[in-house]
Amino acid sequence: MAERIAKALARAGLCSRREAERWIADGRVAVDGAVLTSPATNIDEASVILVDGKPIPLREPARLFRYHKPAGLIASHKDERGRPTLFDSLPKGLPRVVSVGRLDLNSEGLILLTNDGELARALELPARGWLRRYRVRVHGAPTPDALAKLAAGIRVDGVAYGPIEAALDRVQGANAWLTVSLREGKNREIRKVMTHLGLTVSRLIRIAYGPFQLGDLPRGGVAEVPRRVMREQLGAAAPRDADRRRTA
Repeated sequence: MAERIAKALARAGLCSRREAERWIADGRVAVDGAVLTSPATNIDEASVILVDGKPIPLREPARLFRYHKPAGLIASHKDERGRPTLFDSLPKGLPRVVSVGRLDLNSEGLILLTNDGELARALELPARGWLRRYRVRVHGAPTPDALAKLAAGIRVDGVAYGPIEAALDRVQGANAWLTVSLREGKNREIRKVMTHLGLTVSRLIRIAYGPFQLGDLPRGGVAEVPRRVMREQLGAAAPRDADRRRTA
C-alpha cells in the first residue's frame, strides 16, 4: 500500500512529518538510490529508504505510554536555551518516542508518549475532541459566576478560546484549587484565561488526556498502555501490525 515518505518516516518513529519534510529539503533522505528533493513522494513496501545513508529500521508495533512529567522540563527533544527536556529524563530501555501534545515548562502531569509519529498526530487532532482535565492552583479569589461564564468561551487579547469547564474545589487561604476541563488546548490557554480573570496560576497538573488518566503514576514515572486498551480507546486510530518494508 502506497504512502507518502514523510508519513512513513513518522510511522517508523524517527521524527514527526514536519521534521521529515525538513530532512528531505536538506537532502538527507533517499528512496531506491535517489536523493529526494520533495516530500510529495509515494513509497510502498518494496521501497528502500535511507536517511543519512543508513536504512531506516523496520517499523515496530506502535506503543503508547503514560508519563508523569515533572515541572521544570521542556516537552521537546531539543531546547535552544539548553534547558532539560522530558526526553532526557525518561527511563532507559524505552524506544525513541514523541509526545502527544505539550505541557509548558512549569506545568506537570500526564503526557502521552508513542514510538509512532503518525499515531501521535492522530491523537492530537482537534477533531478527536478529547477532553483534557487539569487540577489548577490559583492565587486569588475565583467566583463561581466568573468561572461559569467560561463555559460559553472567552476572548483574551484578541484570541478566542473555546468552552472551558471550571469548578471551584476548595479555598486555602489566599489560594484556591480548581478542576479545569477543555478540548482545544491552545498555547498556555489556562494560564492566560486565569490571568484575564485576575488569578495567578501557581500550579497546573494535567490529570487526564481523553480516556487516559494520570492516576497514581509517580512523578517521572512511565507506564505502557496495554494494546487491548489501545484498541478499545482508539478505535479506527488504533495502530496496525509492524511494517515489513525492506530497508536495504
